[in-house]
Amino acid sequence: WVWNQFFVLEEHMGPDPQYVGKLHSNSDKGDGSVKYILTGEGAGTIFIIDDTTGDIHSTKSLDREQKTHYVLHAQAIDRRTNKPLEPESEFIIKVQDINDNAPKFTDGPYIVTVPEMSDMGTSVLQVTATDADDPTYGNSARVVYSILQGQPYFSVDPKTGVIRTALHNMDREAREHYSVVIQAKDMAGQVGGLSGSTTVNITLTDVNDNPPRFPQKHYQLYVPESAQVGSAVGKIKANDADTGPNADMTYSITNGDGTGIFSISTDKDTREGILSLKKPLNYEKKKSYTLNIEGANTHLDFRFSHLGPFKDATMLKIIVGDVDEPPLFSMPSYVMEVYENAKIGTIVGTVLAQDPDSANSLVRYFINHNAEEDRFFNIDPNTGTIKTTKVLDREETPWYNITVTASENAAAAPSRSGFVHAREMGACGPATPKPSCPRLV
Repeated sequence: WVWNQFFVLEEHMGPDPQYVGKLHSNSDKGDGSVKYILTGEGAGTIFIIDDTTGDIHSTKSLDREQKTHYVLHAQAIDRRTNKPLEPESEFIIKVQDINDNAPKFTDGPYIVTVPEMSDMGTSVLQVTATDADDPTYGNSARVVYSILQGQPYFSVDPKTGVIRTALHNMDREAREHYSVVIQAKDMAGQVGGLSGSTTVNITLTDVNDNPPRFPQKHYQLYVPESAQVGSAVGKIKANDADTGPNADMTYSITNGDGTGIFSISTDKDTREGILSLKKPLNYEKKKSYTLNIEGANTHLDFRFSHLGPFKDATMLKIIVGDVDEPPLFSMPSYVMEVYENAKIGTIVGTVLAQDPDSANSLVRYFINHNAEEDRFFNIDPNTGTIKTTKVLDREETPWYNITVTASENAAAAPSRSGFVHAREMGACGPATPKPSCPRLV
């Protein structure tokens, strides 16, 4: 056998069968006495042979990506005797590659993240494209990567497909999402090469690079003096451009004349400072308070400490609101004495109440005649002086319990009332010393 290397070009579309090669034995003198026989893969269907010349042709278009080679067997026999002139031998026809496959990204589109403020050159992702062409022949499968969209923020290594950040200090608060398009081109990127592309969606994740900030340096809050101790009386909030734990903060009162009156806590869900009342307010004693309030991040990243301090302060002025309060008696209860058989109109005693508000309205007094015994006394509505209206008998009733109401005499507003109990230690006999009169408290 005289062998040549056999190749057939894939995807041949010509009108004539494609010449592959020639089988030849050195015993062939060219007189037609040698007959060549072809058997094996594709013999007679894909590959045909001229049994006199040994020329082999391919009759079909072949695809190297489906089958790279064919194994066949050659025989040379004497045409007259049918005896073999050469031993049967195996040979291979290789399908020769052409650049008919574009690079493909097996995955994608890709979704990845990279922390904001990363150093330039930080690796984000490696993408890989595959080319079905023959990597051992020519440049048909030699892929080069380039970036079509996403500059100047990102770059790609042309050989490895590694995507990296291309700028310093990329800020999530300025821009969070990027769509990067990567191209893979075969023929080593030369003109005429085939290409494929994929999209990489990159999101910058948050780091704590923004301190909290109060929108204003001065706030004012109105709180009525009637606010209950322990109740929430107001809210305040500092803004933080970061998200998640990087925006968490706590509030505190750092100074001011209201530190003993008010407290502040942090609502972790809303990130607000909740101002609460620790002690009662009294408009007549103090009409305003000042608090210095601080909001500070709880999760610090020391890589960005130079951007701090990660806290902010503001001043809060609290205006105490005046509330119309009922008159207050000088004592919570009164004990008075009167002799029995005293004349009608005898003065028993005097109660005193005052309006605690700054208006200091006039006060009028009334006896609540809810019981028959209350009919034994009356009160001067202007002075609060209590007098008898009947003659008293100690042996019949030794004491009386009456209720006095003091009401504001304000024409411009609904009146408010206070109450006090006056116990009339009554009907002491003239011959009975005062200390022996019955006393009820």
